Amino acid sequence: MKTLKGPSLFLSQFIGEAAPFNTLETLAAWAAGLGYKAVQIPTHLPHIFNLDEAAASRTYCDEVRGKLADVGLVVSELSTHLQGQLVAVHPAYEQAFAGFAPDALRHDRTGRQQWAVEQLKKAAKASQHLGLNAHATFSGALAWPYFYPWPPRNAALFDEAFATLAERWIPILNSFDEAGVDVCYELHPGEDLHDGTTFERFLTLTGNHPRCNILFDPSHMVLQQMDYLGFIDYWHARIRAFHVKDAEFNPSAQSGVYGGYQPWVDRPGRFRSLGDGQVDFKGIFSKLAQYDYAGWATLEWECCLKNGETGAREGAKFITDHIITVADHAFDDFALRSSERTAIRQMLGLEERS
Repeated sequence: MKTLKGPSLFLSQFIGEAAPFNTLETLAAWAAGLGYKAVQIPTHLPHIFNLDEAAASRTYCDEVRGKLADVGLVVSELSTHLQGQLVAVHPAYEQAFAGFAPDALRHDRTGRQQWAVEQLKKAAKASQHLGLNAHATFSGALAWPYFYPWPPRNAALFDEAFATLAERWIPILNSFDEAGVDVCYELHPGEDLHDGTTFERFLTLTGNHPRCNILFDPSHMVLQQMDYLGFIDYWHARIRAFHVKDAEFNPSAQSGVYGGYQPWVDRPGRFRSLGDGQVDFKGIFSKLAQYDYAGWATLEWECCLKNGETGAREGAKFITDHIITVADHAFDDFALRSSERTAIRQMLGLEERS
């Protein structure tokens, strides 16, 4: 059995213009001071992490690792959530996602998609240079505007959407395979891969690609009213990354899963700081220990009520306290008696074979 690693901190929600949140070195020192052992690094901000340099230069990656090591940290994963989103964008979201691409490509659909694919391939190389084995990303979405369709569901539309999504991702998955790194899709409403059913459909269309895997985040499953513990039972072999994020779902007479276009604080389903929501983390950490998950437990802090720095400080201890140091032998080994075959047959009341 394996003990999972942690705590790690996803840096995206904490990057800002003021110190200590404006450089990787100062962010790392701050995170280490809170008790984190690793950081998950977004790759869309060159002043934090230069993806072009990391893909081209092992020396640059060694320098990043050295800066983190100086404060007792390592990299848990790189993240291309924003670039992954741009691998597939439905026209309804052209304006909303335009800012995720370089200015010159904001309204160039083909050029933007090609840039996103190259970003993912660079992330594969950078992950290899950093000695990582997992990568966090989004799938993008072509079918999401039709998730609750009217007029009624058109099977051919979804067939085409998922076939195209797989076609776009297979070359990326192949690049990650060459680098020896798993692609871990965060299953997230707004993405075509948002639950087990959509992931399974996509996985099949990739030919069950060995690098097609899951970033498990129970908060998104709470908001979809899914059985997130049963999900681990079903998909544990494909879970290669883990966002530790809490959530709650309190339906009212006025609103439910869809949220009524309300701000987060007023929605029935909303994200919370660790320990403030409804997620059964004891159950999750037990399941992951049972199935030998050996990756990182990474805090992704999002909360509509609590201050982020408070959430980060509390989150480090919360994850540390939930990590199960797995047993190196069975608790009842002390009572084990002879397993020699003659004794075994005697225990069963069987005669010794000649």
